[in-house]
Amino acid sequence: MQPYIFPYIGYFSLINAVDRFVFYDDVNYMKNGWVNRNQILVNQKPLYFTIPLQAQSSFSRINEIRIHSRNWIEKTLKTIEQSYKKAPYYNNVFPLIQKTFLYDTELISEMAKESILNTCQYLSIKTSFISTSAVYENQTLKAQERVIDICKKESATVYINAIGGMELYDHKTFSRNGINLYFMKQRPIFYNQFKYKEFIPWLSIIDVMMHNDPKQIADFFHEHDLI
Repeated sequence: MQPYIFPYIGYFSLINAVDRFVFYDDVNYMKNGWVNRNQILVNQKPLYFTIPLQAQSSFSRINEIRIHSRNWIEKTLKTIEQSYKKAPYYNNVFPLIQKTFLYDTELISEMAKESILNTCQYLSIKTSFISTSAVYENQTLKAQERVIDICKKESATVYINAIGGMELYDHKTFSRNGINLYFMKQRPIFYNQFKYKEFIPWLSIIDVMMHNDPKQIADFFHEHDLI
């Protein structure tokens, strides 16, 4: 999966389900995706927070893209503080967010990875991580050919992708290469959001952590189907 900044809970359900998670960080960056933005709950409505990036071409790889400045940090942290300071787990989670946003890097890929690694540590997820840019040397391969090559180099017999990958990957092709392919579909989860009547689903993991303890979140990880 591409590294996203504090992604939604389904991303972490996928991490929790596997032995080894591969950050797909040397593919083309897609504008208006989830690499540098996500949604939190502000005044009972979903609101995007976005990390500004330097100008990039349509051929820029995720691991090449630099954060524009650090001027956004204070304002973003203030928005999160004001929105969640009355949440039950604010005191536990806010330092994690601060640590991520203050991480000493100019690269959005590294900050996004940091958000995921810090979250996994907080939630006691023991999965190991690796980045495609660090190993494999198979950038000339495309689409599922590259994924299959990565699986072979990892001696993997099972590959799990998010449900959106159903349009990209073929069960029969993976099977011919000795790999069982599954797609994970996260079931809807519900929890108290400041006792608001209307529940806003699929926000950043920030919202989930602010309102639930790690044990409850671990239970949410099992709310999925493998297809």
